[in-house]
Amino acid sequence: MQQRPLSRTGREVSAIGLGTWQLGADWGDVSEDDARAVLAASADAGVTLFDTADVYGDGRSEQIIGAFLKSRDADDVTVATKMGRRADQVPENYVMENFRVWLDRSRRLLGTETLDLVQLHCPPSAVIDDDATWDALDQLVSEGVIAAYGASVETMDQALSALRRPNLTNLQIIFNPFRLKPLDEVLPLAAEKNVAVFARVPLASGLLSGTYARSTTFAENDHRSYNRNGEAFDKGETFSGVPFDEGVAAADELKASLPEGVGLPAATLAWIASREGITSVIPGARSTAQAQANAAAADLLEGGFDLDAFDALVHDVYDRRLRAEIHPQW
Repeated sequence: MQQRPLSRTGREVSAIGLGTWQLGADWGDVSEDDARAVLAASADAGVTLFDTADVYGDGRSEQIIGAFLKSRDADDVTVATKMGRRADQVPENYVMENFRVWLDRSRRLLGTETLDLVQLHCPPSAVIDDDATWDALDQLVSEGVIAAYGASVETMDQALSALRRPNLTNLQIIFNPFRLKPLDEVLPLAAEKNVAVFARVPLASGLLSGTYARSTTFAENDHRSYNRNGEAFDKGETFSGVPFDEGVAAADELKASLPEGVGLPAATLAWIASREGITSVIPGARSTAQAQANAAAADLLEGGFDLDAFDALVHDVYDRRLRAEIHPQW
């Protein structure tokens, strides 16, 4: 699998990474054995980026990753965790005292003295705009608590604000065929500044799997049931903010265009990974089959699939079906 520079860190990460929200909670139940199997299948397929957060399963995701990495030689795996969602979302909580508490917990769960990469976890805009936030992160780097830092953001204005920071290693944003706004400013500027970009929610919470129908239902403890309108957190994290029925129709249109042997998830992941400015795509997986299929999408980057033709269709479908509602948001 393609390995790409992680900004100025000297590390490289795979073009297709692994998002591990599913291994914590909020996607139905995943056993610990199944979670470890997903990590193993991903690593065996060349995945060298695991993205997690301290709130995924209240630390369960970090703990499982830590135990997995301890059990095998995985020095090439970069673990990108996040902090900030363990407290009320007010700027006053994003201070050094809390950073130390949150990061000490993550270090313990992941079993490491220095965290590879820590991202602010979709904080309020005032936190991103505040010099004190970044001064604290610089201090934590100098102390060896973290090796690098970045920001996971909800809006493109937040992304542009974070990109003003000289020591920013990465941005994490929602980017997929149903969310094209990052192409306007954020991705070009990130590339110019040598800031890595991780694309989260790449399959729009499964809409771009091409397997859902309007009648599809989800478990009660699955955010695709309880957060469609932003009841628990920003609705853009669920189906990329796209109304479910419209998303199903748009996905069906994309799927119908594909040549035999190329599935919509693979085409989508390869298309995202091929966009200038994207460092890694971080789909989640609940099974080894999903993990292997996600990683295999990287093969399409080497040829055999017309990414330019798919790009043209992505823009056409977005412009006709989604732009008017989605583009002004986030």
